[in-house]
Amino acid sequence: MAKTKTVYVCEACGQDSPKWVGKCPGCQQWNTMKEMHIAPDTPASRPAALAQSTIPHSLAGRRRPVRLSTVSATEEPRLLTGDPELDRVLGGGIVPGSLILIGGEPGIGKSTLLLQTIMRLPDTAVLYVSGEESEKQIKLRADRLGPDQGQVVLLCETELDRLFDLLKDHRPQLLVIDSIQTMSISHVESSPGSITQIRECASALLKYAKESGVPIFLVGHITKEGAIAGPKVLEHIVDTVLQFEGDRHYLYRILRSIKNRFGSTSELGIYEMRQDGLRPVLNASELLLTQGNDDLSGMAIAAAVEGVRPFLIETQALVSTAAYGTPQRSATGFDIRRLNMLLAVLEKRVGFKLGQKDVFLNIAGGIRVTDPAIDLSVIAAVLSSNVDTPIERLTCMAGEVGLSGEIRPVARIAQRISEADKLGFRRMLIPEANMSGLDPHSFHIEIVPVRRVEHALRELFG
Repeated sequence: MAKTKTVYVCEACGQDSPKWVGKCPGCQQWNTMKEMHIAPDTPASRPAALAQSTIPHSLAGRRRPVRLSTVSATEEPRLLTGDPELDRVLGGGIVPGSLILIGGEPGIGKSTLLLQTIMRLPDTAVLYVSGEESEKQIKLRADRLGPDQGQVVLLCETELDRLFDLLKDHRPQLLVIDSIQTMSISHVESSPGSITQIRECASALLKYAKESGVPIFLVGHITKEGAIAGPKVLEHIVDTVLQFEGDRHYLYRILRSIKNRFGSTSELGIYEMRQDGLRPVLNASELLLTQGNDDLSGMAIAAAVEGVRPFLIETQALVSTAAYGTPQRSATGFDIRRLNMLLAVLEKRVGFKLGQKDVFLNIAGGIRVTDPAIDLSVIAAVLSSNVDTPIERLTCMAGEVGLSGEIRPVARIAQRISEADKLGFRRMLIPEANMSGLDPHSFHIEIVPVRRVEHALRELFG
């Protein structure tokens, strides 16, 4: 009788080793090697055999090499969820046979988003498998979200073997697993949530999805560092990885696409958390800007773009004398290293001395922005707070700041200007290089081209 094999697997990259080492030889990270027991593999206990038993014989026999030129390239119709934000992030809807992983902090709204989505699919048979809640708990949440207009079937199960037995008779058109960390498979001896269990369960579900054509949503927990819990190979197995993020003290939630084999990875969906569930936000600019006409220092409006979606965000800065000797640098929703770079540009190229002052930066609304076009608004907000002079309320800007103090061109400038024009802004600062091929007379907003940081500051503060 074969013995159980013990190996050590890295939680970050999936590298295995026959003995424990402090530093992973693959990703060079410390203290990531975890002990894992591998049971003897028999044909009857393989996850592929489990998934294969639930697939029709007509589909199971198509395992032979085919010539690339003979493969049909016609795109299959996608399943529309009725949620414009989710469909945008997925690349136009759910692809048949895809495996989608959605991760986020506890209580952020992952289960709520999926439940309210499947309840609004009237012509799709959905099997919702929960390993964390009972039927009554799910029903209470469903009643709060609204009437059930779909064909949702609930199953509270943590054994993947029993799920595959059920799938032999009940063949859904969409499968939801909440969550992958609670599922286990019989031939693996480790506890649910371990590296082996997550990897084997995900592989079995991927096999079923590809052979049957049934799309599967997996809900995944995240670690305290913000990464999806489990081996890194889990993110390589699935077709799409969605990150659901946001501060629970704010109303807004952000759905980002980290990996997508069927669409763009730069798309962004914005939701508003309400008592009756998550409401898609179609016009994010009006919600992310502070309402009111008060002129306050330290505030600048930036025209940002995430994916193909433009919206205006409010950049807030506070500059004060360092009270404890050592100046502090803090950024919320913005890269702290880029903030330090922009402060160095201000000191070296413009001559503002901020070395002995605290600088705090915040992106209003609790969202995180990676668009480099908001560099100009960050510098403007910092200087506005430093000299205690407000920027005109109906002025916005877009531009990337280089190390020599130049304002570099940004992408999709016409969409940024159109968004500012639609919201009633009167003046917008853009890089001078973006004026090539742009017709300023096609907009009802004054366009001010700037070339360097000092030129932009003269336009803003005189």
